[in-house]
Amino acid sequence: MAQPRSGAKVLVDQLLVQGVERLTCVPGESYLAVLDALHDAAVDVIVCRQEGGAAIMAEAAGKLTGRPGICFVTRGPGATNASAGIHIARQDSTPMILFVGQIARTMRGRDAFQEVDYRKTFGDLAKWAVEIDDAARIPEIVARAFRVAMQGRPGPVVVALPEDMLDDMVAVADAPRVEPAEPAPDPAAMARLGDMLAAAKAPFVLVGGSRWRPEDRDRLAAFAQAHDLPVANSFRRAGLFPSDHPNYAGELGIGPNPALVARIRSSDLLLMVGGRLSEMPSQSYGLLGIPEPGLPLVHVHPDSDEIGRVYQPALAIQSAPGPFLRTLAALGGPLANGTDRAAQAHASYRDWSETPAAQPGAFQYGEAVAWLRDRLPADAVICNGAGNYATWVHRYYRFRGFGTQLAPTSGSMGYGLPAAVMAKRSLPERIVVALAGDGDVMMCIQEFATAVQYGAAIVVVVLDNGMYGTIRMHQEREYPGRVSATSLRNPDFAALAEAFGGHGERVERTDAFAPAFERALASGLPAMIHCRVDPQALTPTRTLDAIRDEALSRQRAVSCG
Repeated sequence: MAQPRSGAKVLVDQLLVQGVERLTCVPGESYLAVLDALHDAAVDVIVCRQEGGAAIMAEAAGKLTGRPGICFVTRGPGATNASAGIHIARQDSTPMILFVGQIARTMRGRDAFQEVDYRKTFGDLAKWAVEIDDAARIPEIVARAFRVAMQGRPGPVVVALPEDMLDDMVAVADAPRVEPAEPAPDPAAMARLGDMLAAAKAPFVLVGGSRWRPEDRDRLAAFAQAHDLPVANSFRRAGLFPSDHPNYAGELGIGPNPALVARIRSSDLLLMVGGRLSEMPSQSYGLLGIPEPGLPLVHVHPDSDEIGRVYQPALAIQSAPGPFLRTLAALGGPLANGTDRAAQAHASYRDWSETPAAQPGAFQYGEAVAWLRDRLPADAVICNGAGNYATWVHRYYRFRGFGTQLAPTSGSMGYGLPAAVMAKRSLPERIVVALAGDGDVMMCIQEFATAVQYGAAIVVVVLDNGMYGTIRMHQEREYPGRVSATSLRNPDFAALAEAFGGHGERVERTDAFAPAFERALASGLPAMIHCRVDPQALTPTRTLDAIRDEALSRQRAVSCG
Protein backbone atom coordinates (compact mmCIF):
# COMPACT_ATOMS: atom_id res chain seq x y z
CA MET A 1 0.00 0.00 0.00
CA ALA A 2 1.45 3.34 -1.06
CA GLN A 3 2.14 5.82 1.72
CA PRO A 4 0.57 9.29 1.59
CA ARG A 5 2.78 11.93 -0.01
CA SER A 6 2.27 15.52 -0.97
CA GLY A 7 1.65 16.23 -4.62
CA ALA A 8 5.03 17.96 -4.79
CA LYS A 9 6.78 14.89 -3.35
CA VAL A 10 4.94 12.62 -5.79
CA LEU A 11 6.06 14.85 -8.67
CA VAL A 12 9.72 14.85 -7.66
CA ASP A 13 9.62 11.08 -7.15
CA GLN A 14 8.33 10.69 -10.72
CA LEU A 15 11.28 12.68 -12.02
CA LEU A 16 13.64 10.36 -10.17
CA VAL A 17 11.86 7.30 -11.59
CA GLN A 18 12.35 8.76 -15.08
CA GLY A 19 16.08 9.13 -14.48
CA VAL A 20 16.20 12.92 -14.16
CA GLU A 21 19.58 13.90 -12.73
CA ARG A 22 19.59 17.60 -13.54
CA LEU A 23 17.03 20.34 -14.07
CA THR A 24 16.91 24.10 -14.47
CA CYS A 25 14.65 26.65 -12.84
CA VAL A 26 13.94 30.21 -11.92
CA PRO A 27 12.26 29.97 -8.50
CA GLY A 28 8.73 31.21 -7.90
CA GLU A 29 6.26 31.15 -5.02
CA SER A 30 3.81 29.21 -7.16
CA TYR A 31 5.83 26.02 -6.84
CA LEU A 32 7.62 26.42 -3.51
CA ALA A 33 6.40 22.98 -2.50
CA VAL A 34 8.35 21.43 -5.40
CA LEU A 35 11.49 23.34 -4.45
CA ASP A 36 11.11 21.98 -0.93
CA ALA A 37 10.67 18.43 -2.24
CA LEU A 38 13.82 18.86 -4.32
CA HIS A 39 15.80 19.87 -1.22
CA ASP A 40 16.54 16.28 -0.27
CA ALA A 41 16.43 14.75 -3.75
CA ALA A 42 19.50 13.63 -5.68
CA VAL A 43 18.93 16.15 -8.46
CA ASP A 44 21.30 18.86 -9.66
CA VAL A 45 19.10 21.97 -9.58
CA ILE A 46 20.56 24.78 -11.69
CA VAL A 47 19.14 28.15 -10.68
CA CYS A 48 19.08 30.50 -13.65
CA ARG A 49 18.66 34.27 -14.01
CA GLN A 50 15.89 34.40 -16.61
CA GLU A 51 13.32 31.83 -17.67
CA GLY A 52 14.34 32.00 -21.34
CA GLY A 53 17.87 30.96 -20.40
CA ALA A 54 16.55 28.23 -18.10
CA ALA A 55 14.36 26.82 -20.87
CA ILE A 56 17.22 26.94 -23.38
CA MET A 57 19.44 25.02 -20.95
CA ALA A 58 16.73 22.37 -20.60
CA GLU A 59 16.41 22.14 -24.38
CA ALA A 60 20.18 21.68 -24.65
CA ALA A 61 19.96 18.88 -22.09
CA GLY A 62 17.36 17.19 -24.28
CA LYS A 63 19.70 17.42 -27.25
CA LEU A 64 22.61 15.99 -25.25
CA THR A 65 20.78 13.08 -23.63
CA GLY A 66 17.87 12.20 -25.90
CA ARG A 67 15.57 12.30 -22.87
CA PRO A 68 13.48 15.32 -21.88
CA GLY A 69 15.31 18.29 -20.45
CA ILE A 70 13.42 19.53 -17.40
CA CYS A 71 12.70 23.15 -16.51
CA PHE A 72 10.58 24.69 -13.74
CA VAL A 73 9.27 28.25 -13.93
CA THR A 74 6.63 30.25 -12.18
CA ARG A 75 3.27 31.33 -13.55
CA GLY A 76 2.46 34.17 -15.94
CA PRO A 77 5.60 36.08 -16.97
CA GLY A 78 7.79 33.17 -15.91
CA ALA A 79 6.05 30.88 -18.37
CA THR A 80 5.91 33.42 -21.18
CA ASN A 81 9.61 34.19 -20.74
CA ALA A 82 10.28 30.47 -21.13
CA SER A 83 8.37 30.27 -24.42
CA ALA A 84 11.55 30.95 -26.40
CA GLY A 85 12.95 27.61 -25.25
CA ILE A 86 9.66 25.89 -26.02
CA HIS A 87 9.76 27.21 -29.58
CA ILE A 88 13.33 25.96 -30.03
CA ALA A 89 12.42 22.51 -28.75
CA ARG A 90 9.44 22.38 -31.09
CA GLN A 91 11.33 23.33 -34.25
CA ASP A 92 14.45 21.35 -33.30
CA SER A 93 12.51 18.17 -32.42
CA THR A 94 13.99 18.10 -28.92
CA PRO A 95 12.37 16.30 -25.97
CA MET A 96 11.69 18.76 -23.15
CA ILE A 97 9.19 19.27 -20.33
CA LEU A 98 8.37 22.67 -18.88
CA PHE A 99 6.67 22.57 -15.49
CA VAL A 100 4.84 25.79 -14.68
CA GLY A 101 3.60 26.83 -11.25
CA GLN A 102 -0.05 27.82 -11.50
CA ILE A 103 -2.63 29.74 -9.45
CA ALA A 104 -4.71 27.80 -6.96
CA ARG A 105 -7.61 25.86 -8.42
CA THR A 106 -10.13 27.92 -6.43
CA MET A 107 -9.01 31.14 -8.15
CA ARG A 108 -9.53 30.11 -11.75
CA GLY A 109 -11.47 32.36 -14.05
CA ARG A 110 -11.06 35.50 -11.94
CA ASP A 111 -8.05 36.90 -13.81
CA ALA A 112 -6.07 36.21 -10.66
CA PHE A 113 -2.50 37.39 -10.17
CA GLN A 114 -0.47 36.11 -13.16
CA GLU A 115 -3.30 33.81 -14.26
CA VAL A 116 -2.79 32.18 -17.67
CA ASP A 117 -4.58 29.34 -19.43
CA TYR A 118 -1.55 27.28 -20.43
CA ARG A 119 -3.50 24.87 -22.59
CA LYS A 120 -4.46 27.79 -24.83
CA THR A 121 -1.17 29.66 -24.57
CA PHE A 122 1.02 26.68 -25.46
CA GLY A 123 -1.56 24.60 -27.32
CA ASP A 124 0.12 25.15 -30.69
CA LEU A 125 3.71 25.72 -29.55
CA ALA A 126 4.03 22.53 -27.48
CA LYS A 127 3.28 18.95 -28.46
CA TRP A 128 0.98 18.75 -25.44
CA ALA A 129 -0.09 21.25 -22.77
CA VAL A 130 -1.88 19.99 -19.68
CA GLU A 131 -2.83 21.08 -16.17
CA ILE A 132 -2.87 18.60 -13.29
CA ASP A 133 -6.02 19.06 -11.19
CA ASP A 134 -5.74 15.89 -9.10
CA ALA A 135 -2.49 15.04 -7.30
CA ALA A 136 -3.35 11.35 -7.55
CA ARG A 137 -2.92 11.63 -11.33
CA ILE A 138 0.60 13.05 -11.19
CA PRO A 139 2.33 9.69 -11.96
CA GLU A 140 -0.01 9.05 -14.89
CA ILE A 141 0.37 12.51 -16.43
CA VAL A 142 4.11 12.84 -15.87
CA ALA A 143 4.71 9.43 -17.46
CA ARG A 144 2.59 10.47 -20.42
CA ALA A 145 4.48 13.78 -20.65
CA PHE A 146 7.79 11.90 -20.94
CA ARG A 147 6.33 9.62 -23.59
CA VAL A 148 4.83 12.43 -25.65
CA ALA A 149 8.08 14.40 -25.45
CA MET A 150 10.15 11.46 -26.75
CA GLN A 151 7.94 9.50 -29.14
CA GLY A 152 7.37 10.13 -32.83
CA ARG A 153 8.90 13.50 -33.59
CA PRO A 154 10.20 14.61 -30.17
CA GLY A 155 9.23 17.97 -28.80
CA PRO A 156 8.20 20.04 -25.76
CA VAL A 157 5.44 19.35 -23.27
CA VAL A 158 4.07 21.96 -20.84
CA VAL A 159 2.64 20.80 -17.50
CA ALA A 160 0.89 23.36 -15.27
CA LEU A 161 0.89 22.72 -11.51
CA PRO A 162 -1.76 24.50 -9.42
CA GLU A 163 -0.02 25.47 -6.20
CA ASP A 164 -2.74 24.10 -3.90
CA MET A 165 -2.67 20.77 -5.74
CA LEU A 166 1.00 20.41 -4.86
CA ASP A 167 0.09 20.42 -1.15
CA ASP A 168 -2.60 17.74 -1.41
CA MET A 169 -1.75 14.44 0.32
CA VAL A 170 -2.35 11.33 -1.79
CA ALA A 171 -1.47 7.65 -1.60
CA VAL A 172 -0.53 6.66 -5.13
CA ALA A 173 2.03 4.34 -6.75
CA ASP A 174 4.83 5.62 -8.95
CA ALA A 175 4.61 5.14 -12.70
CA PRO A 176 7.29 2.99 -14.37
CA ARG A 177 10.19 4.46 -16.30
CA VAL A 178 9.18 5.39 -19.83
CA GLU A 179 11.10 4.26 -22.89
CA PRO A 180 9.84 5.63 -26.20
CA ALA A 181 8.45 3.31 -28.83
CA GLU A 182 10.98 2.69 -31.60
CA PRO A 183 9.13 2.28 -34.89
CA ALA A 184 10.99 -0.15 -37.12
CA PRO A 185 11.00 -0.28 -40.92
CA ASP A 186 8.77 -2.57 -42.91
CA PRO A 187 10.83 -5.44 -44.41
CA ALA A 188 9.19 -5.01 -47.81
CA ALA A 189 10.09 -1.33 -47.83
CA MET A 190 13.69 -2.14 -46.94
CA ALA A 191 13.88 -4.68 -49.74
CA ARG A 192 12.63 -2.05 -52.16
CA LEU A 193 15.17 0.43 -50.82
CA GLY A 194 17.91 -2.12 -51.49
CA ASP A 195 16.74 -2.40 -55.09
CA MET A 196 16.63 1.37 -55.48
CA LEU A 197 20.15 1.79 -54.09
CA ALA A 198 21.48 -0.94 -56.38
CA ALA A 199 19.94 0.71 -59.44
CA ALA A 200 20.99 4.27 -58.60
CA LYS A 201 23.98 5.81 -60.36
CA ALA A 202 24.22 8.93 -58.18
CA PRO A 203 22.54 8.31 -54.82
CA PHE A 204 22.89 10.77 -51.94
CA VAL A 205 22.16 10.58 -48.20
CA LEU A 206 20.94 13.49 -46.08
CA VAL A 207 20.72 13.11 -42.30
CA GLY A 208 18.92 15.27 -39.77
CA GLY A 209 16.39 15.35 -36.97
CA SER A 210 16.76 13.85 -33.52
CA ARG A 211 16.52 10.42 -31.81
CA TRP A 212 20.04 9.53 -32.99
CA ARG A 213 22.58 7.60 -30.92
CA PRO A 214 26.35 7.27 -31.41
CA GLU A 215 25.97 3.72 -32.67
CA ASP A 216 23.48 4.90 -35.31
CA ARG A 217 26.08 7.28 -36.69
CA ASP A 218 28.68 4.51 -36.72
CA ARG A 219 26.37 2.16 -38.64
CA LEU A 220 25.60 4.82 -41.22
CA ALA A 221 29.27 5.67 -41.64
CA ALA A 222 30.13 2.01 -42.25
CA PHE A 223 27.26 1.51 -44.70
CA ALA A 224 28.04 4.71 -46.59
CA GLN A 225 31.68 3.71 -46.97
CA ALA A 226 30.80 0.20 -48.13
CA HIS A 227 28.33 1.53 -50.71
CA ASP A 228 30.20 4.67 -51.82
CA LEU A 229 27.43 6.97 -50.65
CA PRO A 230 28.12 10.68 -50.08
CA VAL A 231 26.47 11.92 -46.89
CA ALA A 232 25.53 15.47 -45.87
CA ASN A 233 24.06 16.65 -42.61
CA SER A 234 21.10 18.98 -42.46
CA PHE A 235 21.25 22.50 -41.01
CA ARG A 236 22.95 22.49 -37.58
CA ARG A 237 22.98 18.68 -37.31
CA ALA A 238 26.75 18.40 -37.74
CA GLY A 239 27.23 15.82 -35.01
CA LEU A 240 25.25 13.20 -36.93
CA PHE A 241 28.09 12.39 -39.34
CA PRO A 242 31.82 12.97 -38.78
CA SER A 243 33.31 15.69 -40.95
CA ASP A 244 36.61 13.81 -41.24
CA HIS A 245 34.92 10.72 -42.71
CA PRO A 246 35.83 10.11 -46.38
CA ASN A 247 32.13 10.07 -47.33
CA TYR A 248 31.22 13.38 -45.71
CA ALA A 249 29.92 15.92 -48.24
CA GLY A 250 29.19 18.95 -46.03
CA GLU A 251 26.31 20.74 -44.37
CA LEU A 252 23.12 21.62 -46.19
CA GLY A 253 22.19 24.84 -44.44
CA ILE A 254 22.49 28.59 -44.87
CA GLY A 255 24.99 29.55 -47.56
CA PRO A 256 26.00 25.97 -48.41
CA ASN A 257 28.68 24.86 -50.82
CA PRO A 258 27.12 25.41 -54.28
CA ALA A 259 28.68 22.14 -55.42
CA LEU A 260 26.82 20.31 -52.65
CA VAL A 261 23.50 21.80 -53.72
CA ALA A 262 24.21 20.85 -57.34
CA ARG A 263 25.19 17.33 -56.32
CA ILE A 264 21.90 16.79 -54.48
CA ARG A 265 19.84 18.21 -57.34
CA SER A 266 21.59 15.93 -59.84
CA SER A 267 21.25 12.81 -57.70
CA ASP A 268 18.99 10.03 -58.91
CA LEU A 269 18.08 8.88 -55.39
CA LEU A 270 17.91 11.01 -52.22
CA LEU A 271 17.75 9.07 -48.97
CA MET A 272 16.68 11.41 -46.17
CA VAL A 273 17.06 9.91 -42.70
CA GLY A 274 15.49 11.54 -39.65
CA GLY A 275 15.16 15.07 -41.00
CA ARG A 276 12.32 17.15 -42.42
CA LEU A 277 14.10 19.23 -45.09
CA SER A 278 12.53 22.40 -43.74
CA GLU A 279 13.15 25.98 -44.87
CA MET A 280 16.88 26.39 -44.17
CA PRO A 281 18.22 23.08 -45.56
CA SER A 282 15.76 23.17 -48.46
CA GLN A 283 17.09 26.58 -49.55
CA SER A 284 13.74 28.25 -48.87
CA TYR A 285 11.90 25.24 -50.25
CA GLY A 286 13.63 25.63 -53.60
CA LEU A 287 15.95 22.62 -53.54
CA LEU A 288 13.30 20.07 -54.52
CA GLY A 289 9.92 20.31 -56.17
CA ILE A 290 6.75 20.43 -54.06
CA PRO A 291 4.88 18.14 -53.73
CA GLU A 292 6.72 16.10 -56.38
CA PRO A 293 10.42 16.36 -55.46
CA GLY A 294 11.64 15.92 -59.03
CA LEU A 295 13.85 12.98 -58.07
CA PRO A 296 13.24 9.69 -56.24
CA LEU A 297 13.03 10.55 -52.53
CA VAL A 298 13.14 7.99 -49.73
CA HIS A 299 12.03 9.60 -46.48
CA VAL A 300 12.80 7.84 -43.21
CA HIS A 301 11.21 9.44 -40.15
CA PRO A 302 9.80 8.15 -36.85
CA ASP A 303 6.64 10.27 -37.11
CA SER A 304 4.07 9.42 -39.77
CA ASP A 305 2.76 13.00 -39.71
CA GLU A 306 6.10 14.29 -41.02
CA ILE A 307 6.34 11.91 -43.98
CA GLY A 308 4.77 13.57 -46.99
CA ARG A 309 3.98 16.79 -45.12
CA VAL A 310 5.77 18.81 -47.83
CA TYR A 311 7.48 16.39 -50.21
CA GLN A 312 5.77 13.26 -51.44
CA PRO A 313 8.36 10.46 -51.31
CA ALA A 314 8.78 7.62 -53.75
CA LEU A 315 9.25 5.41 -50.70
CA ALA A 316 8.11 6.22 -47.16
CA ILE A 317 9.67 4.40 -44.22
CA GLN A 318 8.34 5.13 -40.74
CA SER A 319 11.23 4.33 -38.46
CA ALA A 320 13.49 5.87 -35.87
CA PRO A 321 17.11 6.19 -37.05
CA GLY A 322 18.32 3.30 -34.86
CA PRO A 323 16.04 0.49 -36.12
CA PHE A 324 16.35 1.76 -39.69
CA LEU A 325 20.16 1.76 -39.67
CA ARG A 326 20.35 -1.63 -37.98
CA THR A 327 18.16 -3.03 -40.75
CA LEU A 328 20.04 -1.12 -43.44
CA ALA A 329 23.32 -2.69 -42.34
CA ALA A 330 21.89 -6.11 -43.18
CA LEU A 331 21.05 -5.26 -46.79
CA GLY A 332 24.23 -6.79 -48.12
CA GLY A 333 27.71 -6.05 -49.43
CA PRO A 334 29.03 -3.18 -51.58
CA LEU A 335 26.97 -2.08 -54.53
CA ALA A 336 28.12 -3.17 -57.94
CA ASN A 337 27.91 0.33 -59.37
CA GLY A 338 30.24 1.93 -56.81
CA THR A 339 32.46 4.73 -58.10
CA ASP A 340 34.49 7.48 -56.49
CA ARG A 341 31.43 9.70 -56.03
CA ALA A 342 31.87 9.91 -52.24
CA ALA A 343 35.54 10.81 -52.60
CA GLN A 344 34.64 13.56 -55.07
CA ALA A 345 31.98 14.95 -52.72
CA HIS A 346 34.38 14.90 -49.77
CA ALA A 347 37.14 16.57 -51.77
CA SER A 348 34.71 19.31 -52.79
CA TYR A 349 33.76 19.83 -49.15
CA ARG A 350 37.41 20.00 -48.07
CA ASP A 351 38.31 22.49 -50.78
CA TRP A 352 35.34 24.71 -49.92
CA SER A 353 35.91 24.63 -46.15
CA GLU A 354 39.70 24.63 -45.80
CA THR A 355 41.00 28.20 -46.07
CA PRO A 356 38.90 31.19 -45.00
CA ALA A 357 38.86 34.11 -47.40
CA ALA A 358 40.46 37.32 -46.15
CA GLN A 359 37.99 39.97 -45.03
CA PRO A 360 38.41 43.61 -44.01
CA GLY A 361 39.78 44.29 -40.56
CA ALA A 362 42.76 43.51 -38.33
CA PHE A 363 40.92 40.58 -36.76
CA GLN A 364 40.23 37.77 -39.21
CA TYR A 365 37.43 35.78 -37.65
CA GLY A 366 37.69 33.03 -40.25
CA GLU A 367 41.30 32.39 -39.25
CA ALA A 368 40.23 32.18 -35.61
CA VAL A 369 37.62 29.53 -36.47
CA ALA A 370 40.21 27.59 -38.48
CA TRP A 371 42.58 27.79 -35.50
CA LEU A 372 39.87 26.42 -33.19
CA ARG A 373 39.26 23.63 -35.72
CA ASP A 374 42.87 22.53 -35.40
CA ARG A 375 43.24 23.26 -31.67
CA LEU A 376 40.16 21.68 -30.11
CA PRO A 377 39.77 17.94 -29.47
CA ALA A 378 37.13 15.94 -31.31
CA ASP A 379 34.84 15.85 -28.27
CA ALA A 380 34.79 19.63 -27.69
CA VAL A 381 31.23 20.99 -27.67
CA ILE A 382 30.58 24.04 -29.85
CA CYS A 383 27.48 26.12 -29.14
CA ASN A 384 26.01 29.07 -31.01
CA GLY A 385 22.82 31.02 -31.40
CA ALA A 386 21.76 33.00 -34.46
CA GLY A 387 23.61 35.51 -36.58
CA ASN A 388 25.91 35.81 -39.56
CA TYR A 389 28.89 34.89 -37.36
CA ALA A 390 27.57 31.31 -37.32
CA THR A 391 28.15 30.87 -41.06
CA TRP A 392 31.92 30.82 -40.43
CA VAL A 393 31.41 28.02 -37.89
CA HIS A 394 29.26 25.98 -40.25
CA ARG A 395 31.76 26.34 -43.07
CA TYR A 396 35.22 26.19 -41.49
CA TYR A 397 34.88 24.28 -38.23
CA ARG A 398 34.88 20.48 -38.52
CA PHE A 399 32.61 18.60 -36.15
CA ARG A 400 34.01 15.13 -35.58
CA GLY A 401 32.39 13.86 -32.39
CA PHE A 402 28.78 12.84 -31.84
CA GLY A 403 26.68 15.43 -30.04
CA THR A 404 29.33 18.15 -30.30
CA GLN A 405 27.12 20.81 -31.87
CA LEU A 406 24.48 22.63 -29.83
CA ALA A 407 22.75 25.15 -32.07
CA PRO A 408 19.11 26.00 -32.76
CA THR A 409 17.71 25.03 -36.14
CA SER A 410 14.97 27.50 -35.21
CA GLY A 411 17.48 30.37 -35.50
CA SER A 412 16.86 31.62 -31.96
CA MET A 413 19.21 34.34 -30.75
CA GLY A 414 20.81 33.99 -27.33
CA TYR A 415 21.02 30.19 -27.45
CA GLY A 416 24.77 29.60 -27.34
CA LEU A 417 25.68 30.88 -23.87
CA PRO A 418 23.00 29.06 -21.81
CA ALA A 419 23.41 25.92 -23.93
CA ALA A 420 27.13 26.01 -23.16
CA VAL A 421 26.41 26.26 -19.43
CA MET A 422 24.29 23.10 -19.60
CA ALA A 423 26.90 21.30 -21.72
CA LYS A 424 29.71 22.11 -19.29
CA ARG A 425 27.60 21.19 -16.27
CA SER A 426 26.72 17.88 -17.89
CA LEU A 427 30.17 17.17 -19.41
CA PRO A 428 32.66 18.91 -17.11
CA GLU A 429 35.64 17.05 -18.57
CA ARG A 430 35.09 18.52 -22.04
CA ILE A 431 36.02 21.87 -23.53
CA VAL A 432 32.84 23.84 -24.21
CA VAL A 433 32.94 26.92 -26.44
CA ALA A 434 30.08 29.28 -27.19
CA LEU A 435 30.40 31.54 -30.22
CA ALA A 436 28.08 34.51 -30.21
CA GLY A 437 27.49 37.78 -31.98
CA ASP A 438 27.22 40.99 -30.01
CA GLY A 439 23.45 41.22 -30.45
CA ASP A 440 23.10 37.49 -29.93
CA VAL A 441 25.00 37.23 -26.64
CA MET A 442 23.13 40.11 -25.02
CA MET A 443 19.88 38.16 -25.29
CA CYS A 444 20.99 35.83 -22.48
CA ILE A 445 24.11 37.53 -21.07
CA GLN A 446 22.74 37.15 -17.54
CA GLU A 447 23.32 33.39 -17.70
CA PHE A 448 27.06 34.08 -17.56
CA ALA A 449 26.32 34.67 -13.86
CA THR A 450 24.88 31.14 -13.75
CA ALA A 451 28.11 29.81 -15.27
CA VAL A 452 30.11 31.59 -12.56
CA GLN A 453 27.81 30.39 -9.79
CA TYR A 454 28.23 26.75 -10.79
CA GLY A 455 31.85 26.92 -11.89
CA ALA A 456 30.98 26.02 -15.48
CA ALA A 457 34.25 27.03 -17.14
CA ILE A 458 32.91 27.75 -20.61
CA VAL A 459 34.66 30.00 -23.12
CA VAL A 460 32.37 32.52 -24.80
CA VAL A 461 33.81 34.08 -27.96
CA VAL A 462 31.91 37.29 -28.68
CA LEU A 463 32.11 38.65 -32.24
CA ASP A 464 31.39 42.37 -31.96
CA ASN A 465 30.67 44.30 -35.15
CA GLY A 466 28.39 46.84 -33.52
CA MET A 467 25.16 45.79 -35.19
CA TYR A 468 22.54 43.13 -35.73
CA GLY A 469 24.55 41.81 -38.67
CA THR A 470 22.07 39.42 -40.25
CA ILE A 471 19.28 41.96 -40.21
CA ARG A 472 21.64 44.62 -41.53
CA MET A 473 22.57 42.29 -44.39
CA HIS A 474 18.92 41.85 -45.35
CA GLN A 475 18.32 45.56 -44.84
CA GLU A 476 21.11 46.47 -47.28
CA ARG A 477 19.72 44.02 -49.83
CA GLU A 478 16.17 45.38 -49.63
CA TYR A 479 16.71 49.02 -48.63
CA PRO A 480 20.35 49.79 -49.49
CA GLY A 481 21.92 52.63 -47.55
CA ARG A 482 18.85 53.17 -45.38
CA VAL A 483 20.13 51.97 -42.03
CA SER A 484 17.37 51.74 -39.45
CA ALA A 485 17.28 50.02 -36.03
CA THR A 486 20.25 47.72 -36.63
CA SER A 487 23.15 49.62 -35.03
CA LEU A 488 24.34 48.66 -31.52
CA ARG A 489 26.43 50.29 -28.82
CA ASN A 490 27.99 47.49 -26.79
CA PRO A 491 29.65 47.13 -23.40
CA ASP A 492 33.23 46.01 -22.87
CA PHE A 493 32.49 42.29 -22.78
CA ALA A 494 35.86 41.39 -21.24
CA ALA A 495 35.26 43.81 -18.38
CA LEU A 496 31.70 42.52 -18.06
CA ALA A 497 32.96 38.95 -17.70
CA GLU A 498 35.29 40.05 -14.92
CA ALA A 499 32.48 41.95 -13.22
CA PHE A 500 30.48 38.72 -13.15
CA GLY A 501 33.45 36.96 -11.54
CA GLY A 502 34.83 35.30 -14.65
CA HIS A 503 37.84 35.80 -16.92
CA GLY A 504 37.86 38.44 -19.66
CA GLU A 505 40.01 38.95 -22.76
CA ARG A 506 39.91 41.57 -25.49
CA VAL A 507 41.12 40.76 -29.01
CA GLU A 508 41.55 43.26 -31.84
CA ARG A 509 44.12 41.45 -34.01
CA THR A 510 44.15 37.90 -35.35
CA ASP A 511 47.46 36.96 -33.77
CA ALA A 512 46.10 37.85 -30.33
CA PHE A 513 43.27 35.32 -30.48
CA ALA A 514 45.17 32.07 -29.84
CA PRO A 515 47.03 33.26 -26.72
CA ALA A 516 43.84 34.87 -25.40
CA PHE A 517 41.97 31.62 -25.85
CA GLU A 518 44.69 29.62 -24.10
CA ARG A 519 44.66 32.06 -21.17
CA ALA A 520 40.89 31.76 -21.00
CA LEU A 521 41.10 27.97 -20.82
CA ALA A 522 43.92 28.05 -18.29
CA SER A 523 42.00 30.41 -16.00
CA GLY A 524 39.62 27.63 -14.97
CA LEU A 525 36.85 30.24 -14.89
CA PRO A 526 33.95 31.00 -17.17
CA ALA A 527 35.59 33.25 -19.73
CA MET A 528 34.57 35.76 -22.35
CA ILE A 529 36.78 36.79 -25.28
CA HIS A 530 35.66 40.10 -26.78
CA CYS A 531 36.69 40.10 -30.47
CA ARG A 532 36.31 43.32 -32.44
CA VAL A 533 35.14 42.54 -35.97
CA ASP A 534 35.16 45.03 -38.84
CA PRO A 535 31.53 45.81 -39.77
CA GLN A 536 32.45 45.27 -43.42
CA ALA A 537 33.16 41.57 -42.75
CA LEU A 538 29.51 40.64 -42.94
CA THR A 539 29.77 37.10 -44.39
CA PRO A 540 32.65 34.73 -45.16
CA THR A 541 32.80 36.02 -48.72
CA ARG A 542 30.87 39.32 -48.91
CA THR A 543 31.40 42.79 -47.49
CA LEU A 544 28.67 45.16 -46.40
CA ASP A 545 29.57 47.60 -49.19
CA ALA A 546 29.43 44.87 -51.84
CA ILE A 547 25.95 43.80 -50.71
CA ARG A 548 24.74 47.41 -50.74
CA ASP A 549 26.31 48.18 -54.13
CA GLU A 550 24.70 45.14 -55.74
CA ALA A 551 21.31 46.16 -54.37
CA LEU A 552 21.73 49.72 -55.68
CA SER A 553 22.73 48.36 -59.09
CA ARG A 554 19.58 46.23 -59.19
CA GLN A 555 17.46 49.22 -58.29
CA ARG A 556 19.05 51.32 -61.04
CA ALA A 557 18.54 48.53 -63.55
CA VAL A 558 14.87 48.27 -62.64
CA SER A 559 14.34 52.04 -62.85
CA CYS A 560 16.09 52.21 -66.23
CA GLY A 561 14.16 49.23 -67.54
